[in-house]
Amino acid sequence: MKPRARVLLLASAALSACTVGPDHHPAAPQALGVPASWSVPAATAQAQDMGRWWRSFDDPLLAELVERAVVANTDVVQAVARLRQARESLVQSRSSLLPTLSGSTGYQRNENLRGGGRSFTLPDGTVVDTGGGGSNSFTVGLSASYQVGLFGELRRTVEATRATYEGAGFTYAATLLTVESELARNYVLARAYQAQLANARASLALQDDNLEIAGFRVRAGLVSSLDAEQARGQRAQTAATIPTLEQQYNTAVSRLGVLTAQAPGALKARLEAVRPIPSGPAVIGVGIPADILRRRPDVRAAERNLAAATARIGVAQAALYPALAISGNINAAATSIGSLGDAITGSLFAGLTQAIFNGGRLRSQVRNARALADQSYAAYQGTVLLALEDVENAIVALNTARERERLFAIQLDAARNSAILARSQYRTGLTDFTTLSQQEASLLSAQNGLVQARSDAATAQVALFAALGGGWDDSTTPEAPPRATQTPDNR
Repeated sequence: MKPRARVLLLASAALSACTVGPDHHPAAPQALGVPASWSVPAATAQAQDMGRWWRSFDDPLLAELVERAVVANTDVVQAVARLRQARESLVQSRSSLLPTLSGSTGYQRNENLRGGGRSFTLPDGTVVDTGGGGSNSFTVGLSASYQVGLFGELRRTVEATRATYEGAGFTYAATLLTVESELARNYVLARAYQAQLANARASLALQDDNLEIAGFRVRAGLVSSLDAEQARGQRAQTAATIPTLEQQYNTAVSRLGVLTAQAPGALKARLEAVRPIPSGPAVIGVGIPADILRRRPDVRAAERNLAAATARIGVAQAALYPALAISGNINAAATSIGSLGDAITGSLFAGLTQAIFNGGRLRSQVRNARALADQSYAAYQGTVLLALEDVENAIVALNTARERERLFAIQLDAARNSAILARSQYRTGLTDFTTLSQQEASLLSAQNGLVQARSDAATAQVALFAALGGGWDDSTTPEAPPRATQTPDNR
């Protein structure tokens, strides 16, 4: 390399060390409104096995379905594709830091089709005209260009693109959490509807017996036909709830099929066997509020979006300053391939451009970038506060559901004893059918109330795990798969 070119490149490298624009620094938890402790009673110990929390429900089918969904669900597959796109954008952005090289080669053949010939006289005096001979031309060239980011516009662009890529990884993880919690919630609902259907059918069997007893007593002249009509009406009322429960059960099972990237009815046979509502661990440690900044992928995605917006301020500011571009080429031309190296020419060009007047457009772009960064900061803070809200609401919902479960268990015990006594007394004529009907209605209500409380408790556990950011490996930044045919599992 010639000394002059070497000096030019060293100077451009030194100038490129100047990077304009603000550097991004993560905000402190206090600046984002994160309190030191929760405002509701909570176990501040760290939760165990947050990465695969669904296994703590001790339901093999639930675990199987969740683990199928995290690799096959169509929303997850789309998130992976977006992550791959973001990675390729980063690759393209990084290429701007390197020179661009291109080569060329050519061959040209020239022939005189008319004119341009020559004539000569033979020894016998005859004049002969001949056409002009053809000629060959070979060329080989190599050109290079390099955009020098004197004020860091290229590095800031790469910085923004890298933050966008990392944000896409965290968005992928957030999609995992959504799919996991949605599948677990619908699984709990399916089991709850099964339990309510069992309650309704058991109650219907009792009411068939009541209708038969009332008929006997009416025919014996012990009671009026009012008892039989009341029994018939109560039975029909209970029977009418079964189609609704069956429809709700079918909806939940169909949703499970779609969440696992299957047809709506694909899981009906697997779920046909009645199983209890799954119950998670008795205590879920939630840690401290500041842990949310690390564990929630949507919070980390919002922080990466803020980092990208901050870097783009530097890109906009660099446009106010000079831009340096260097280009050069080497060419060789000859009439034959063997003589291509006989004559080689080259050139080097460095050009410096500076915006002089643009009607305030460039400075407006800087202000626009700052406004977008302010917007991203507000979005980041809002995401943090919503995450804290999700956790506290889930804690309260879980505590409330467990208290309701305890009270419904007491009510169910009392309602079961009352229904037994009322049935015995009705058989012996010591009470009327209205009393029996009321007691058995109370029994069914207590049974369904306990089922609903258990379902709400399990659903609140699922919501709490999701609110805490469980369901992925928060110690890593999810990466795109190395090939398009692979699906990553960065949980």
